[in-house]
Amino acid sequence: MPQFDVHRNPGPQRDTVPLVVVVQSSLFEGYRRRVVVPLVRRSALPAGGRVAGTRMNPLFEVAGQTVVLHPLDMVSVALDQLGPVVGNLAEQGQAITDALDELLTRSWG
Repeated sequence: MPQFDVHRNPGPQRDTVPLVVVVQSSLFEGYRRRVVVPLVRRSALPAGGRVAGTRMNPLFEVAGQTVVLHPLDMVSVALDQLGPVVGNLAEQGQAITDALDELLTRSWG
């Protein structure tokens, strides 16, 4: 399971969060779980919200949908809970890493 693979979300929130992206390094491929970040439908975000398109919440086009990375809802998921792979965001990996850095780095201010 390569890092940045995008999977369908088979869970109960799939209407709002249709996809998830694996952010876990392939160094940990032997484990039975994957750390994923939800990809939320842009249309599900509040109108006029300033979330989409920020460093922490970049926009992506995946499987014909505009989705927003939502790192605050990052979670570890069992392999058998992931839906099928529908794409890979490796070419946008730096934007995903920047978003996680924004979440995890101390803020001085």
